[in-house]
Amino acid sequence: MVWAQNVFDEMAQKNLVSWNCLISGYTQHQMSEEACYLFRLMLCEGFFPTHYTLCSALRACQDSGPIKLKYAMQIHGLVLKSKYVFDSVVCNALISMYGVCCVESTAYARQVFDEILVRNSISWNSMISVYSQRGNVGSAFEFFFGMQQGSLCLLEQMLNQVMKYGFLSDLYVGSALVSGFARLGLLNTAKIIFREMGERNAVSMNGLMVGLVKQKRGVEAAEIFRETRDLVRVNYDSYVVLLSACAEFTSSEEGRKKGREIHAFVVRNQLNDVKVSIGNGLVNMYAKCGAIEDASAVFKLMGVKDLISWNTMISGLDQNGCFEEALISFCRMRKTRLIPSKFTLISMLSSCASLSCIRLGSQVHSEAVKLGHDLDVSVSNSLLVLYAECGCLPDCKKVFSLITEYDLISWNSVIGALANSEASASEAIDYFSNMLQDGWSLNRVTLLNLLTAVSSLSTLEFGQQVHALVLKYCLADDDAVANALLSFYSKCGEINGCEKIFANLAERRDEVSWNSLLAGYIHNDLFPKAMDLVWLMMQKGQRLDAFTFATVLSACASVATLERGMEIHARGIRACLESDVVVGSTLIDMYSKCGRVDYASKVFKLMPVKNEFSWNSMISGYARHGHGKKALELFTSMCHEGQPPGHVTFVGVLSACSHAGLVNQGLDLFESMSKKYGLVPELSIFHVWWTSLGGRASLIR
Repeated sequence: MVWAQNVFDEMAQKNLVSWNCLISGYTQHQMSEEACYLFRLMLCEGFFPTHYTLCSALRACQDSGPIKLKYAMQIHGLVLKSKYVFDSVVCNALISMYGVCCVESTAYARQVFDEILVRNSISWNSMISVYSQRGNVGSAFEFFFGMQQGSLCLLEQMLNQVMKYGFLSDLYVGSALVSGFARLGLLNTAKIIFREMGERNAVSMNGLMVGLVKQKRGVEAAEIFRETRDLVRVNYDSYVVLLSACAEFTSSEEGRKKGREIHAFVVRNQLNDVKVSIGNGLVNMYAKCGAIEDASAVFKLMGVKDLISWNTMISGLDQNGCFEEALISFCRMRKTRLIPSKFTLISMLSSCASLSCIRLGSQVHSEAVKLGHDLDVSVSNSLLVLYAECGCLPDCKKVFSLITEYDLISWNSVIGALANSEASASEAIDYFSNMLQDGWSLNRVTLLNLLTAVSSLSTLEFGQQVHALVLKYCLADDDAVANALLSFYSKCGEINGCEKIFANLAERRDEVSWNSLLAGYIHNDLFPKAMDLVWLMMQKGQRLDAFTFATVLSACASVATLERGMEIHARGIRACLESDVVVGSTLIDMYSKCGRVDYASKVFKLMPVKNEFSWNSMISGYARHGHGKKALELFTSMCHEGQPPGHVTFVGVLSACSHAGLVNQGLDLFESMSKKYGLVPELSIFHVWWTSLGGRASLIR
């Protein structure tokens, strides 16, 4: 190497090949310091390394061991800024380097592996080697099985060979097999191997439990722990897996109860201060069991928090409907200088969507772009939901167009977003056609979105084609799909189709089914059939909800059927729905239109909670029956109680002034619309003004 260095020094002009040859030579002769020094010098001379140079430098760091980890990570940073970020050869070198230099964790090696677009056998073997060096036999076998995923025959052959040569009694081989089969979902085989092992340890127990937890069989996982804990030396990971098992109990209450017992044991033995993963497991368990306050308490008491801690807390808050708290936690996490992962961003986007907080959602989108997570399909799907929930359909379509690899959720999200907007319903059908042309298979969500679109368009022919698809994909027995078909046919006026689907539902009818047919009858002016259906609901013992009462009462108001309306009112009282604001408001409207404004007034006074519709209905009722002063008094009370008036309110109160001859009061109210309440008079208000108050005002003048 001395001669090689002398020749290199005497070269008048050096190119990349010159540098590569000398760096590679030093690396091959395990002269790591010289290789690393020369690599740094090459960069200072303005030469950008090729993948060949990068691999040599990384191998030099690997040969030096953990002392060169920091330098190797700087090279990794250089790789991330280059075109070699997805190069399999460079990525394989990075995996091997982290396997040797980063002795405390396999996370960096695993992250590089996960980001390789095209993996080869060296990629897989490198990761298997990393896990084997750490003694993590379960993960090593998991990766081995991952290489052969889908080839069950090969796995069975391996097991047969192990049993044939008597290696099943070997603790490490048996543990690895249990872990591997369990993680692939072959739980019965994993259980058989576990029970036949002559000796067991925490690794074999944990491996079987992890597999059961992944299959949502938390109770069985807890039972395995109970049976085995006295036979093996339980480690910290055992408690982490056990806590995740509690989160997968069929009953959240039972899971929470078991989780509290484990929590008490952990605190009593001071295990929560030993390993951060135990604290993370407690937060996850409480959050998934619906005890979000307990999860928050554990999180606050954690002395050390890592990215998983924050992700678990933020995700738990989002899943438990504490959206604002999730946003606050995210802001606190950013102050710790931790870089959010894609899981953090997905939870944040979900919370922003639930709050319709487009401003913060857009900022999270920018963060995702900066970190490169916007290319992840799960993050893109969350962005689709955000923009759909906030009504930003152009942004929604733009995000969809930028997705490099769609999945079925992507298609369903964009179709659903467009279908829920009447103005874009036809676009939803166009996207569906493109989806089929691209060879995608649809599912129940696709069909539900399609039925929403065709219901908005009231396109009977296309809806019948969707119905044919429902039959083709054997989804006619799905209750949600059947109810969507009911709603579609009712909006299209195809009552015979509604009644057929309703009859086929038989015992599977729910509140949505009954209400959909009822709304269909009323929408198509079949009031006698609607009332007959209500009586049938009562005979069948079907619970009448607020939507049912409001729908029928609106129908009674339309045809001024006081007797039937009073019967429905009585039923509503028996169902304890008279205090419901929607039902109460509809009762006021019904009694007013049926000529009993005194009954309407009684209902109004007894309402514990009133909304704008309640006030408007009562004001319009007084106006309709010539009680102008009462309408004005009620309008004043409405404003005093903090309920801002709207255009409908002014139509009612101006009509009242007109019928009662209160011209001056009407003029004052008309002027206050824009001056005091910031409302621009609509056509209906101008109609009231010119046909009554305006004419009288001009006569007075």
